[in-house]
Amino acid sequence: MTHPIRIGVQGGPKCREHALDEEIARLAGRQHGRVARHQLLALGLGAEAIKYRLARSWLHAEYRGVYALGYEAPTPVGRWMSAVLAGGPDARLSHRSAAALWGIRPTSASLVDVTAPGGRRPRRGIRFHRSSLPPDEVTVREGIPVTTVPRTLFDLAAVLRPRQLERALNEAEVLRLWDELSLLDLLRRYPRRQGSRTVRAILGAREAGATITRSELEVLFLEFVDWAHLPHPETNVTVEGFEVDCLWRDARVVVELDGRSSHATLAAFERDRERDRVLLAAGWHPVRVTWRQLALTPHRLAADLRTLLGVDTLAA
Repeated sequence: MTHPIRIGVQGGPKCREHALDEEIARLAGRQHGRVARHQLLALGLGAEAIKYRLARSWLHAEYRGVYALGYEAPTPVGRWMSAVLAGGPDARLSHRSAAALWGIRPTSASLVDVTAPGGRRPRRGIRFHRSSLPPDEVTVREGIPVTTVPRTLFDLAAVLRPRQLERALNEAEVLRLWDELSLLDLLRRYPRRQGSRTVRAILGAREAGATITRSELEVLFLEFVDWAHLPHPETNVTVEGFEVDCLWRDARVVVELDGRSSHATLAAFERDRERDRVLLAAGWHPVRVTWRQLALTPHRLAADLRTLLGVDTLAA
């Protein structure tokens, strides 16, 4: 736990020192217990005063010019804050580290990703990325300067496999981490940047899935059922008070066809989750199938449905 530094008694220079330390403590409190040298100088703390506090262990150097205030157990956010401060005033948490801060993709990387303009000296535990970030690509989350979610996803496209990137994008949508500047806007802004091809492919596939109607999706799914040699389901029937798209009654399997246009609103999201919960509680197996699954991973989908339906794979 971080504690404010307290020096002296009421009145005179020592009282001013006490007020200064209180101000430093408030700054550090907004930055997960960390402060930068340039911030201390701006508050009026001189070089000798900084050395004095380091000698008394009131400040602890984590990087050159970056200090932890008091004693505090290391945390991911503390490491991220220190790394950003080490990058300078224009540095931002980015890439894998930013994705972890936003909650769209966990990371176990030992290095903290930081984007900053110009060259930066290598620092222990930090991976610097050189870029000047426009104001609409940066923000602050939990007190840490960070790239926006769209910019974070765009950066991830250069370091992740397409499937990993799509999972991060899906998680951002589930968490409703939308931004005025979209991935498509960034693709137009940086058409040749590393990762842009991956972003273009994912957005293209999503656009194709978004324009398909529910009736078209039902036709495609029934064609898939024939192709996979699955027994034909009942369609558009009521189960536990909900109309479901496809039903295998004996196997107690329900398939809901998820078209993006009909499931994109907050009300639809809540309704879908309620439906899944009720069906599960009643002993049914709800399965959500998307256009993308039908188009790109039909063999895997077929294998999973055969298992749920108890269909002999060899016979199929």
